[in-house]
This record gives sequence, C-alpha cells and structure tokens, in this order.
Amino acid sequence: MRRTQPDHSASSSDRPAARRGSRRLLGRLAVPAALASAALLAGTVPASAAAPGGPYTGMGNCPLSAPAMTNPENLQVGCLVSITNGGKFTLGSTVVPFNSPIKLQFGFYWDKSAPEVTFPDGTTANQYNVVPPTNAPLMSAPMVEITIPGIQNFLPGITSVFAQVELAGQVSKFTPMATGEPYPVFQLPIKLHLFNALFGPDCYVGSNSAPLVLKPTTGTTAPPAPTAPMTGDPGAIDFTMDPNGHNALVVSENNANLVDNTFSVPGANGCGLLGSLNQIINWTMNLPATPGKNSVSFQQTNANFALDESVSDLTAAMAASAAH
Repeated sequence: MRRTQPDHSASSSDRPAARRGSRRLLGRLAVPAALASAALLAGTVPASAAAPGGPYTGMGNCPLSAPAMTNPENLQVGCLVSITNGGKFTLGSTVVPFNSPIKLQFGFYWDKSAPEVTFPDGTTANQYNVVPPTNAPLMSAPMVEITIPGIQNFLPGITSVFAQVELAGQVSKFTPMATGEPYPVFQLPIKLHLFNALFGPDCYVGSNSAPLVLKPTTGTTAPPAPTAPMTGDPGAIDFTMDPNGHNALVVSENNANLVDNTFSVPGANGCGLLGSLNQIINWTMNLPATPGKNSVSFQQTNANFALDESVSDLTAAMAASAAH
C-alpha cells in the first residue's frame, strides 16, 4: 500500500477527512529492508539524558528497549501519553468524579500479523499490542471523595468514603484511529479501591480476576435497551512529522471525550473483616450492576502518540528532540 502523507492543516472542522487520511497513513506500511538489523541496535535513552521534548513531550517512560518493542518482525512501534482532565464514572447508584487528571502512558507495536479493524464505512485502522511503560505506572488516577447513598443507615457515623481507580490487567486492542467510530479505542480492565477505616485495606469493587472492562469510544455506544446510547467526540486531530528529519509521525487528539455504558460491574470484595461489609456496600451501591446501568466519560482528554516503522529511528527521534 502506498504511504499517503497527511494534511497538516487537519482540525476539528475537517474531522471526517482527517480520519480518512490518518487511517490511510496508519495502514499497512511497507517495512524498510533495514528494519530487522536496525531494530536489533535499538536501545533506550540513558536515565541521565534529558527528557524528550517538542512533539514527544511526556513520552520519556516509553519502553523503547523492551523485547516486545525491539522485535525485528514488528511492522510499527509507538508511544502514547494521554491526560484526562474531567468526567465521571457511574457504577450502580454511585458516582466517582474525575476531579484531577488521569494519566495513561505506554508503548505499543503492530506485529507481523498486521491486525486491523474494519468499520461500517469500509475504512480500516490498525490494532496494536500494548507494552507497559518503564519506571512508571501505566495508569495514574487520584483518590477522590465519593458519596454512597444510604450507607449511614447501615454504618452510622460514616461521613465519607474515598475511591481510587486502579488498573486490573493488561490494556489491549489499542485502536487509536477508531476516531468517531462505534468502536473502542482500547479495552481497559480496572477495579475500584474503596478506602474507609471500617472497610480495611483491601476493599474493592472488581478485582484482577473479575475486572470492570471499559471499552471507551469517541463514537456512539450500543448498550442494551432501554438504556440510551452515549456519543463521544474525537476532538481536534493534528499530525506532526518529526522536526529533525526522522520518519516518526506524532498524532495529537485534543479535547476528546471517550464514553462507555456497555460494561457490567461486579459486587464488592474484601470489605471489612473477612468480607463482612461486602453485602452492605452492594446494597447501598446497587451492585452487581448489569450493562446499561453503569457509565464512564473521560472528558477533556488530550492524547499524543508517536508512530514509526523502526524502533531505532523512534529512539533517535526522541533523543534528538531532547537536544533541541
């Protein structure tokens, strides 16, 4: 497939054209003949080196030297950093607000099987495997205070409960150019950690073995009836070629809104001595909750991801960005 250069002026006013051009660009790119040998030489920027700058700002923890990233059979590799500045998470009858930024960061690669997703309009987008970052958590979410309606009827004296969203497994099926399509950008397994002196240290809704699997989309969801669909927004999409002559491309999605109301929520576990408070938390939060009774909205999301056919070229591009 011939590589198509993007329209660098693409913005929110021309989102359909931007999506079509970006999918062509991120389609099956021909791998340079030198990729196999170049990837073997790939390394990581020394810890003492300056952090990447320019379009790569915030990508300093990308796992460029991880074995999965340096595999010479990969067709593409990349790095992502994403900050969500607002939104909320509703499970059962409880709302968890996103009052502080939530950060996602990871590396990704397109393996030799070249997995793709085909959308209803006939366009396609690559689907990538995710690699956790180096020396940093894949997801960072703040602890927030929440209200659990009616909990004082069962546990008098409780005035506040704190909650924190935690990762509960591997992020998968990363499809960054599913912009505006009824398809998730990724699958995100999480659990909700509840904090209160009576709950003990291991009180959760969801677990590593039974997570809440979020499938946020910038398109429209398809929950079971009678729940109404939610519609996200891909925001403004821009493309930046590497400013120092490397082959990397950076795609930015600004002020996006990712939504999902198709996931189920299991009951509480590990709450109170020997789980003695699990049922009380389930009663007050209306858990377990089936799909359509829960929702999440990641609002004001700004995401940048860098993409290259060669991990050595991407490593060099980031190093060069730190020097300028």
